[in-house]
Amino acid sequence: MPKKLNIVLAQINPLVGDIDGNLQKHLDAARTAQQEHKADLIVFPELSLTGYPPEDLLLRKDFIQKTHDALQILKAETKDIHCLVGHPHHTSQGMHNVCSLLHNNSVLGRYAKQHLPNEGVFDERRYFVPGQSPCVIPIRGIPTGIIICEDLWHPAPFQQAANLGARLILIPNASPFEVEKHERRVAILSKRAKLHHVSIVYVNQVGGQDELLFDGGSIVSDEMGNVSQCAGFFQETLHPVEMEISSTEARIPTQTFTLPTTEAMVYQALVMGVRDYVRKNHFSRVILGVSGGIDSALTLAIATDALGKENVHAIMMPSRYTANISTEDAITLANNLGVKHEVFSIEPSFKSFLETMHSTRIKEPSITEENLQSRCRCIILMALSNQTGSLVLATGNRSEMAVGYATLYGDMGGALAVLKDIPKTLVYQLAKYRNQLSAVIPERTLTRAPTAELAPNQKDEDSLPPYEILDKILFHTLNQEQSIEEIVAQGFDRATVEKIVMLIQRCEYKRRQSPIGLRINRKAFGRDRRYPITNGFKG
Repeated sequence: MPKKLNIVLAQINPLVGDIDGNLQKHLDAARTAQQEHKADLIVFPELSLTGYPPEDLLLRKDFIQKTHDALQILKAETKDIHCLVGHPHHTSQGMHNVCSLLHNNSVLGRYAKQHLPNEGVFDERRYFVPGQSPCVIPIRGIPTGIIICEDLWHPAPFQQAANLGARLILIPNASPFEVEKHERRVAILSKRAKLHHVSIVYVNQVGGQDELLFDGGSIVSDEMGNVSQCAGFFQETLHPVEMEISSTEARIPTQTFTLPTTEAMVYQALVMGVRDYVRKNHFSRVILGVSGGIDSALTLAIATDALGKENVHAIMMPSRYTANISTEDAITLANNLGVKHEVFSIEPSFKSFLETMHSTRIKEPSITEENLQSRCRCIILMALSNQTGSLVLATGNRSEMAVGYATLYGDMGGALAVLKDIPKTLVYQLAKYRNQLSAVIPERTLTRAPTAELAPNQKDEDSLPPYEILDKILFHTLNQEQSIEEIVAQGFDRATVEKIVMLIQRCEYKRRQSPIGLRINRKAFGRDRRYPITNGFKG
């Protein structure tokens, strides 16, 4: 006879380190799961009590003790519902990344993560020791296995659970968003489900944590590897699932779900990332410079969608080189979005700096003069930030950050670089996507040749190859870590490739001093990339 099991997928947005707040989320979710969904089981993400990643908070004894105390409260308060919760756990072998199954003031079982990721943005071996044992526990008579996040990508944990007779596998996760990663998750889940003939409940964290973005995308797969249900992306939700499982088959209701486009996924990720970074750090308002160009236009739209028009302040800062149409388009954009805007000419301060430096020291036009203009703008933005309590958003994109086409202590200044991991070509795609929702970015902003407007008749392509070529080279050298020879072999001009690679290496020191940026690529600037600044390697 098949046995019924009502499960709630708790796709929550924890705040790292906020043990009390995260505990309350668990208590509220468990209560709702019981009262509204008649759930037998609620599944939370990986390290759900602490939030992910807690990093060096895990080295503090008081942090671990407070997490333990919260677990005891949750255990005592969890009545008549099974609760799978993630937390750090100390043993004589060391610290484990575990999930505990709580029920009626008892711990029915505990699983320690076996495979600890230690590359890219992950450094779990700094804090944890790997588990060694499988965990299969009967829940309402159904043999249920537990594995955690990275274990999914390795065959042994699944095989161990299947060998113990598991008919259902629960997988709590804290898996950061990357472009096309959801498709990779579905592919490996389908492979594991079909191979071991088990159903899978995959629950992922949602929310922004510094540069990391967690998309959720929690799913349920039947034993044939078909995705039956998806909890959606970039939002907290308690997703109920009713299933019947016997020794030979599982019956899971199927809900139709359309996967958003890449542009929609990335845009939603950036909106969530801005909202969480600002609000989790106890701010409510942001301020940014808007030039009439595509990068600041997209950043302003994202900020407005994230925080509301009343919490966004746009500043136009024209110089002697700013075209009238740039200011016109910037004002049109601000009006379309309904955000407050002001115009501050940088000409007086720029002239004052030139006079202070003396004309013999600065030959106009020059890089020095260009950078002075950018730094004048940063001073204004930071002063307004101090005055209003607003965070400054930087507007530079990944293509510029890669080759140093940005000014240290100028347009690289700010609290958060929204587009730091967005190539210029994708900036245009996202702007067009946003205009499909409602036409806010002026058409002229989308069609004008990109320009920094720091010198007469300046265009980006005066100094850089076309962005279509630049972004492809950056993909090969940054995302795929290919050598100059490998990239040239694919048909790219050698001199261009050598120049781009040289610029990337030479500008490492600038990026180290730039604000963190929201991550969407497997190899983003920040936690993913730890190249030495002082570096003699060429390639």
